[in-house]
Amino acid sequence: MLVENSQPFDILLVEDEPADANLVRSALKENKVLCNLHHVLDGVEALEFLRREGPHRDAPQPDLILLDLNMPRMNGREFLAAVKADDVLKLIPVVVLTTSDVERDVVASYKLGAAGYITKPVDMDQFVDAIRQLDSYWFVLARLPKRV
Repeated sequence: MLVENSQPFDILLVEDEPADANLVRSALKENKVLCNLHHVLDGVEALEFLRREGPHRDAPQPDLILLDLNMPRMNGREFLAAVKADDVLKLIPVVVLTTSDVERDVVASYKLGAAGYITKPVDMDQFVDAIRQLDSYWFVLARLPKRV
């Protein structure tokens, strides 16, 4: 029997496109995912969030990071490499959530330590279903490491 957690999870969404960020937010809400969603625009800001720097001094350590690959300043691959090279941050699972379905992006993401790779569905119903499945796996079935 699967037991759902009664405490909200913290998700860090690293996404530069406001429309895509709103889709994630809407899909989480529609699926009634018990979480606090924190949104940053690129890899530089995401590292500041994770390291509690600048305006992110009180940021929680996320239980899961949802990462777009194509962003300005620091793209998803650069961010993923930086996170997985950090002894504290590397335990946080990172799921790539991107429009790219190019095989080299999939392979590169897993080589860099991604815990999963999801190509964003174009259809809203499929997108909502993808988020539902993500929730079921990461927050119901999988056991996550304790926050530091």
